[in-house]
Amino acid sequence: MNEPQKKPNEAETETAPAQGAAPDGQGNAAADTPDGAAPAAAAAGEQGVDGSAGEKVAALEAEVASLKDQLLRTLAETENIRRRAQREREDTAKYAVSSFAKELLAVADNLRRAVDAVPAEQREQDEALRNLLVGIEATERQLLAAFDRGGIKKMEALGEPFDPNFHQVVFEVENTGKPGGTIVQVLQDGYTIHGRLLREAMVGAAKRGADEAPATSRVDTSA
Repeated sequence: MNEPQKKPNEAETETAPAQGAAPDGQGNAAADTPDGAAPAAAAAGEQGVDGSAGEKVAALEAEVASLKDQLLRTLAETENIRRRAQREREDTAKYAVSSFAKELLAVADNLRRAVDAVPAEQREQDEALRNLLVGIEATERQLLAAFDRGGIKKMEALGEPFDPNFHQVVFEVENTGKPGGTIVQVLQDGYTIHGRLLREAMVGAAKRGADEAPATSRVDTSA
């Protein structure tokens, strides 16, 4: 009779490695995985980390560029404000004396009237009067020199065409032989301060003919 087949020992069954599985070095069978799956997973993890870091770097670079642009705009605006304030200070320094200068123009007018009021013959005959007029003329020259240092200039209007920005016509003269609007007489000199009108000249102008067009200049030059 054949001997009955032996049943496998339970201990042997438990410790026997599964078919096709290799021990992992600790007596345990390693799980079946496709070839190269583990390296691919590791590479994917590294790419995910690199991608996240790249996005952060790009975001930081964009923020730096934005802050740099804001800084440059702020610096430019600050410089414009500084320049504008400087121009305003310079204009204030230039034109702050306009009212005072207008008062002194009357003094210059009276000095010139005093000189012009004396006929040349009488001046030559009267030595005392001549010396007085010499003193008045010296005072006038000093005053005009002070005007010049302050940027105040007398306008030469006689013979010039009428300009409504600088001249005030008090009367018109007919048959002067000059083009209409030409200034033929100056009653009061005009002055400018640093190129701007300080006081317009009061003048008499040649009357325009019917076929002559009036002056059309309109330039804001007042101080």
